[in-house]
Amino acid sequence: MDLSIAHVQNLTNKVHIAYCPERVLPGNVMHELVHNDRVIGGVNNASTQKAIAFYNKYVKGELHATNAKTAEMCKLVENSSRDVQIAFANELSLICDKAGINVWELITLANKHPRVNILQPGCGVGGHCIAVDPYFIVSDYPMESKIIGTAREVNNYKSFWCAEKIQTEKLKFELEHGRKPKVALMGLAFKPNIDDLRESPAKYIAQKVLQNDSNGAYFIVEPNIKEHNVFKLTNYQTAAEEADIIAFLVAHDEFKTLTIREDKLVLDFCGIKNKKYN
Repeated sequence: MDLSIAHVQNLTNKVHIAYCPERVLPGNVMHELVHNDRVIGGVNNASTQKAIAFYNKYVKGELHATNAKTAEMCKLVENSSRDVQIAFANELSLICDKAGINVWELITLANKHPRVNILQPGCGVGGHCIAVDPYFIVSDYPMESKIIGTAREVNNYKSFWCAEKIQTEKLKFELEHGRKPKVALMGLAFKPNIDDLRESPAKYIAQKVLQNDSNGAYFIVEPNIKEHNVFKLTNYQTAAEEADIIAFLVAHDEFKTLTIREDKLVLDFCGIKNKKYN
């Protein structure tokens, strides 16, 4: 046992280990790798300084020294904070749907307060960081992370709620018109204007809706990818023209240019219709 400890101690004198969480935005990764501030924490001070010397070669943002445990927690906290803020906006959207209030207008007006900055709601939270990192905190500190855990529940529920909303409107259409509607599901990526589908709430919604109605007519749209191994993709203009129900799941720029006929039923989960307020 003593030999193993001595071996590890000897190894740390030769190998320097540090943790430096990335802070990059999909679609702008190279710029942010260079210009963003970085938090750098080593297993000891020598490791921290070695890592700082390395990042100094190309990072123009400020380098903040700490220890490895704090640096790792900093990454989890940053993404958990975003998740909580988005959950507040998504919860407002659920409340406003019941209250008959335009959530986009409400948030715009509330943000006129000098110390209020509410984010925009969507159909959930996706990506390989924000939708995942909070669980590391919740799993290790379940009694202490009530807000973080609840935020995860709210954001996951929002995706389920959107899928249920689409299915409800489909049934209403069928009862009124005597036929199944053609449905356009607009967007599969986890955020606007990227091709990344990891942990995407929009993809989950599409799967959920199709799972419950395999014989329906659907147009699956994702303008940032050419093909998908599960979904047959449709051009966004064709989908908007031919569908009876158009569900906007992701606020891609292409969708903002569409002219939607008045006879279409639009389910706007990301603020496409509310250009004045987003």
